[in-house]
Amino acid sequence: MEPGLWVERVGDRVFAADAPALFLDRDGTVNVDTGYPGDPDGIVLLDDIVPLIAAANARAMPVVIVTNQSGIARGYFGWGDFAAVNRRVLHLLEEKGASVDMVVACAYHEAGEGGLRAADHPMRKPNPGMLLVAAKRLGIDLKRSVIVGDKPSDLEAGRRAGLARGFLFDPAAQPLDPQSVLGG
Repeated sequence: MEPGLWVERVGDRVFAADAPALFLDRDGTVNVDTGYPGDPDGIVLLDDIVPLIAAANARAMPVVIVTNQSGIARGYFGWGDFAAVNRRVLHLLEEKGASVDMVVACAYHEAGEGGLRAADHPMRKPNPGMLLVAAKRLGIDLKRSVIVGDKPSDLEAGRRAGLARGFLFDPAAQPLDPQSVLGG
């Protein structure tokens, strides 16, 4: 595995071959974006996203978090801190009846240190690498999948991966309607 890439299969749910997936950015979409979240005690879920994840779970759609983590590249915290924050996010979701099936994180960044210094790395959004890794591992049909994120780079990664749809999420605006996002 690459030093700047985290791929974690969560749980053991089995999906139909070529199932569509729900891809989600993490910070600012699933949890409140605190800048560089390295402390699990500071994690707060954005509750409006929970019904969307639960709806994808009910439809037997894989749910995949794809997250850029430049704080690791910059030396603000390490993979151990990321893992603790990630566990906290997953735990809070499970408490609310929503589950994630895979987490893919990219720590490469142009302002990174050492081996994590990389401009325009293929895994870093807006590039599609993280989505492609998840699709290969879970047998996802990218053309029928959807991405939700809080930045245009999230939607661009989805577009570059061949996803049909993407939604820009603003937690201050009206909540996303699961039926509209996931389709009828």
